[in-house]
Amino acid sequence: MNFIEVDTTAYQLSRLTYDLLINLGTPSSIASHLNALTLIIILIILVYLVQFTVRTLLKKGLEKVGERSENSFFGYLLKNRFPHFLALIVPFSLVKNSIGVVFIDFPKWIPILDKITDSYMVLMVIWMIMSILSSGADLLKENPAYRKKPLESYLQVIKMFFFLFGAIIVFSIFTGKSPVAFFTAMGAMSAVLLLMFKDTIMGFVASIQVTTNDMVRIGDWVTMNKYGADGDVIEINLTTVKVQNFDRTITTIPTYALTADSFQNWRGMEQAGGRRIKRALFVKQSSIRFIEDNEIEKLKRIQGISEYLNRRTNEIKLHNEQIGADRTLPINGRNLTNLGLFRAYIDWYLKMHPDTHKNMTMMVRQLAPTDKGLPLELYVFTATTKWAQYENIMSDIFDHLISSVKYFDLEIFESAGNKMLITQSEESR
Repeated sequence: MNFIEVDTTAYQLSRLTYDLLINLGTPSSIASHLNALTLIIILIILVYLVQFTVRTLLKKGLEKVGERSENSFFGYLLKNRFPHFLALIVPFSLVKNSIGVVFIDFPKWIPILDKITDSYMVLMVIWMIMSILSSGADLLKENPAYRKKPLESYLQVIKMFFFLFGAIIVFSIFTGKSPVAFFTAMGAMSAVLLLMFKDTIMGFVASIQVTTNDMVRIGDWVTMNKYGADGDVIEINLTTVKVQNFDRTITTIPTYALTADSFQNWRGMEQAGGRRIKRALFVKQSSIRFIEDNEIEKLKRIQGISEYLNRRTNEIKLHNEQIGADRTLPINGRNLTNLGLFRAYIDWYLKMHPDTHKNMTMMVRQLAPTDKGLPLELYVFTATTKWAQYENIMSDIFDHLISSVKYFDLEIFESAGNKMLITQSEESR
């Protein structure tokens, strides 16, 4: 057997199990291996007991501190497993000092295991720091000012730098070289690394642009047809943006796509408090005609256009008298039309409707005639942005208007084949 210089106590501990194996009749050729295996098992049991005890004490301590304190940071430390990582560091000294005892008969393994143990220590310290940072980020999310900020993106960048720093230390531990040598080696591989981390680098730059320009926040409703996204943003991190669509599916979009491609953010609509209706009724053009004088009194009974009729008939009569229009033919001079009166009625109806937004654009306009009739488009905003209420308001408005056309002797265009009502729908949900 080969021996190295170790502490006398450590040597005696190692020899106890070795001598016991020899006394039990174990051949000396395999006694060293069985001795090492026995000591490894004992060490694992001790490490587990120490780690379990320390972790339990830390958890109970944090729970008590959290109960006495109004600060939820301690609760987040428990959530992010801070006691677990801290308790893993505690047995480090036990393992470090036990390597020489366990592998006293295998001196070549001791330097390698020392380096692995030191690397483990570096990793555990980094995980402990990550746990603290994650807890801090969770605490910040309680503040409304930070709740919709892409904190996950910044946290991932910080984690990346910490792990890079840890990789440099591990490199130095195993090679015994200065960290400068690591950067020298990295320089030769920079092209490969840039290719490997292309999405991460682009995502990092994009996340800064998205945050600086306030393009997207968590909770925003976005539409991005290229990726099939139409719903609320639920997560923004370094490389991806997760959107929960209205059908409850999840669409993942590369973060850099938000700066490279176009998308629609509906935050402005929600903040304004009004949602647009942009829909047209197709009026059969052959039903549009002039209003006869004997029809005016009957039409004045329609609430909402009686005042309009009084004003317009006086204006038209005065104009026709001034130009000397021959009224034996309705085409001469100015006249009222049933479509014009219908437009005036729609305008009044929208202004009087309790669920339309009175401080936003509100108009009724004609579009260019089509083979489906003359489009009479409503451009108005509802007083709510909630989807279900918006759809109900829009349906109620068009239910009423479609039912009203017969009072103006107008017709809605219908396909001769299936008699289905044709409307043009361009409104935004």
